[in-house]
Amino acid sequence: MDHIIWNIDPVAISFMGLKIHWYGILFALAIASGFLVMKRIYVQEKLPVESLDNLLMYCVIGIIVGARLAHCIFYDPAYYFSHPVKILAIWEGGLASHGGGLGAILALYYYQRQMKLPFLFLLDRLAIATAIFGFFVRVANFINSEILGLPTNAPWGIIFERIDLTPRHPAQLYEALAYLSIFVLLWALYKLTEMKQKHGAIFGLFLVLVFSARFAIEAVKVKQAVYADTWTFSAGQLLSIPFLLVGVVLLLLPYLRQRKASS
Repeated sequence: MDHIIWNIDPVAISFMGLKIHWYGILFALAIASGFLVMKRIYVQEKLPVESLDNLLMYCVIGIIVGARLAHCIFYDPAYYFSHPVKILAIWEGGLASHGGGLGAILALYYYQRQMKLPFLFLLDRLAIATAIFGFFVRVANFINSEILGLPTNAPWGIIFERIDLTPRHPAQLYEALAYLSIFVLLWALYKLTEMKQKHGAIFGLFLVLVFSARFAIEAVKVKQAVYADTWTFSAGQLLSIPFLLVGVVLLLLPYLRQRKASS
């Protein structure tokens, strides 16, 4: 059976010693797309658009620091605790989305204290932007031939030639399509329904959908944690469970409060 062979050069542009990687381009697109979504929301709701510069700066720092620390602590702690300087070597790869999410939440909390806006109100809106952000990041992972899927004989299996000659699940694309679908759904709910009035509901739905998808897709990924080879569930699946449970609570709580108030 013929399979797609993937072997794109991770360097998009090389000029006079300057190298621009596809990962960097797509990461910049991820930030820009999330920023534009938030800007459109702020304009629609008559919020101070100029304050988004601060939010962008805080979130970028929070995402990078949180994602890096989570990768080091949860996926290969023995190595990084033995080589602490390597924690700073972000250019070598290793960013965990769970930690990035926590970093973004902490950054938003810091921003919220300055803006005096309800925290869950902001989380609902940032969740929409985060979904499209995640889409671009997973496409970047695909181009880089990282976060590999397990071997498969399915016709859509892809051979990542820079890694080996084994057809694999394109797990990065599975996640990218999941995040893009979640973005479209959340944007539609925000625009067309009253769900945005129920603070925490959109963010709760975001957590439920993202981490349900993540839990399912992890089943066809190569386990990333070096210590989890013999575990039934991967580290990514186990880390998804708390986020999923929090999402269920946040999604249901506004409706339970409304039902209680009307009874």
